[in-house]
Amino acid sequence: MKHGIGRLGRRVKQALTPQRRTTLLLTTPLSVVALGIGFYAQSFSPSTPALDAQVMEALLPASTTGEATEPASQDSRLRAIEARRAQQPPTPAVLPDAPASLVEPAVGRPVPLEVRVALLRQAGQPSFSATGPWWLRNGSGQVLAQGQARSPVDFSAGAGSNDLWLDTTPGEALLVNGQPYSGRLRLLAERGGITPINHLPLEAYIASVVGAEMPTSWSMEALKAQAVAARSYALAHMARPAHKFWHLGDTTRWQAYRGLTTVNGRTTEAAARTSGLILSYQGGIVESLYAANSQITLEAHGHLGASMSQEGAQQLALAGRKYNEILGHYYRGASLARLQIGGAN
Repeated sequence: MKHGIGRLGRRVKQALTPQRRTTLLLTTPLSVVALGIGFYAQSFSPSTPALDAQVMEALLPASTTGEATEPASQDSRLRAIEARRAQQPPTPAVLPDAPASLVEPAVGRPVPLEVRVALLRQAGQPSFSATGPWWLRNGSGQVLAQGQARSPVDFSAGAGSNDLWLDTTPGEALLVNGQPYSGRLRLLAERGGITPINHLPLEAYIASVVGAEMPTSWSMEALKAQAVAARSYALAHMARPAHKFWHLGDTTRWQAYRGLTTVNGRTTEAAARTSGLILSYQGGIVESLYAANSQITLEAHGHLGASMSQEGAQQLALAGRKYNEILGHYYRGASLARLQIGGAN
């Protein structure tokens, strides 16, 4: 993961029918923050890399009775959704005398969010295929070319277009230089090459990040702590994008992402058992930094605030600590919040 502050990411959308509008709730043990945003089907139109206005409005605090407060200034709203970190510096991974256990919010209706990840490690002149049939489409969804499993993608029909999409059937994977990815790919022509943008469900992304960032043989409680930290970090970047077409990249400049290569039953379980959980601080999303060990967290993140040692998380898990105790140990002052769909507007 990047040894510093990544940007916040971009808008949060859900593929619902245009007639149906819902309220997304970020629930905490003591308060509710209403993300009063209508979700629409994913569009192909680009957005600017600036802070998304809808998400800014979505993160305005609400009272516990559900009545919205008066809108604050743009600057204060920006501060409300930026990563908030506790002021205490990271501490070594020693067993605390009194576990700082974070209260887990009640389970609600899950929110199927989509994240956009730039496959920067694959950019240039990558090869494309799929484990099943594939379709190459333009930005309007029109099929330009199609092929069978393992056949290379033919770009001749899309020559001259800088907005191409590649998808396959459910349960199959798209192949970029032979590496499998779930979801769909947007293929951006830039600088004489192609940058693939992987659009996939947030929870599928988290399962992959957990496997890329932490040994999957480690304790499930450590993996669950990693899943929450990775989800919180990703959601922060979904509020403000690194680029107008994508939320964050796949390198350690952000957090490591390797597609389906790093997904297995344990990483999927860690993501599923913490589904929707993120770290919150005073109503904002914590851009949860973490690194391999306590020495790196001190050297790289000490001036930024709280940061989790992955090796320390494993040590605490082996000592019997649960994932919420591990998170409470490293992210002092934060709380657990859960994204869920609320009532209709």
